[in-house]
Amino acid sequence: MDDTNTQATAAEKRAWLDSHEEGYDKGLKPRQVQMIAIGGAIGTGLFLGAGARLEHAGPSLAIVYLVCGIFSFLILRALGELVMHRPTSGSFVSYAREFLGERASFVAGWMYYLNWATTGIVDTTAAALYMKYWNVFSGVPQWVFAFIAMILVGAMNMVAVGWFGEMEFWFSLVKVGALVLFLIIGVVMLISGHHIAGHATGLHLIADNGGIFPHGVLPAIVLVQGVVFAYAGIELVGTAAGEAQNVKTVLPRAINSVMWRIALFYVGSVVLLVLLLPWTAYKAGTSPFVTFFSSLGVPGIGSIMNIVVLTAALSSLNSGLYSTGRVLRSLAMGGSAPGFVSKMNKAKVPYGGILVTLIVYFFGVILNYLVPSQVFEIVLNVASLGIISTWAFIVVCQMAFRRAVRRGELQPVAFRMPFAPFSSWATLVFLLGVLVLMGFDYPDGTFTVALLPLVAIALAAGWFVLKRSALFSPTAPSLLLTLLTDKDPE
Repeated sequence: MDDTNTQATAAEKRAWLDSHEEGYDKGLKPRQVQMIAIGGAIGTGLFLGAGARLEHAGPSLAIVYLVCGIFSFLILRALGELVMHRPTSGSFVSYAREFLGERASFVAGWMYYLNWATTGIVDTTAAALYMKYWNVFSGVPQWVFAFIAMILVGAMNMVAVGWFGEMEFWFSLVKVGALVLFLIIGVVMLISGHHIAGHATGLHLIADNGGIFPHGVLPAIVLVQGVVFAYAGIELVGTAAGEAQNVKTVLPRAINSVMWRIALFYVGSVVLLVLLLPWTAYKAGTSPFVTFFSSLGVPGIGSIMNIVVLTAALSSLNSGLYSTGRVLRSLAMGGSAPGFVSKMNKAKVPYGGILVTLIVYFFGVILNYLVPSQVFEIVLNVASLGIISTWAFIVVCQMAFRRAVRRGELQPVAFRMPFAPFSSWATLVFLLGVLVLMGFDYPDGTFTVALLPLVAIALAAGWFVLKRSALFSPTAPSLLLTLLTDKDPE
């Protein structure tokens, strides 16, 4: 095939990929995109999970958060480079299709769906449990709150993308507001030399309790596999970019701001926590922020923090429903999912994919009453496989984009992943290391890694059925055959 035909094929391929964005409403405002970027990096992993991690690793948790935060930022920059090339609500699924072929897009999309579908089941359960915190709701069955959370978030996602953006804006604002309040009060306490629970604040609290690595370096290293999932959801900003206003202006600012927010909210909060109270005061199952404010004797702090973690759960549920609807539509447009999930309503929302996810969530409501809580822990661990694969696909697609630029097939963009390709390879090695560490986290992590062959078999079977069924989407253009076989048409 000559160069002219190759260029024509590449142009045709890009035009077909761009056609997937038809029908979406560019209804996300800049302030909403900014808060989606922030909210994706702040969740229950910090508000609730930091207590257990401080108990296991002490002050070294701040270093672990920083290291994982740096790689999370690099993943966001890789995604940002792809978005500047071609904004799409299909996000990394669409980029996998463009640079790696339909098989890779199939794997990327369904692994991501596995993540959010299972996480959504846990989020509905978490929201119900948080509501039971207040005695006034003690007589209400737990499944009722799970069902209400599912219906509320589902309705908001069905109305219009602007409603999703507005919900996420306020959810993120609550989370950020709670952290800012803690940072202000904590810094004032530290500077004033205030005594808390009989302890003088300051650096001596670290030195007097075993130093930065009280249990040695190994516990901090093992903790990486748990901490990295605290940043799960950062990739949502790439999906939102497909429906954002002025995306090529807003997105770079939103992504670049994530780094200092990680430094401030994650690293800064942990450093402040261990300077205000001995790290031994923080325990698993209790928010370290509740521990701090309770030490001050602040009335009602339990209810306030319960509202914050409830908001974090609803935010995760909201984000998962939004992203799965778009990802399923992208899969269907490429023939890797049933055609129904590509359908849009009058509000320009992919209602087919959202309905399918709501059905999965409804099973979660039923299981919420029938299955022991340990099963949900296993489900949540399975979701972690989806996160690792998603981030890896983002980086691999960014590397493929750079290769296409070097070959002269695509135009370079100004917003690039720093220090690539070294940073790209380093990020992939880091993600592989996280997977290895999961294997040593017995029993849940070991069980999760052991599931990999079964997941691979399920994906292979799904792809086989897809190809044998003459494609799910009967309207897919002829170029799809090119993508399925990864060969140029003659």
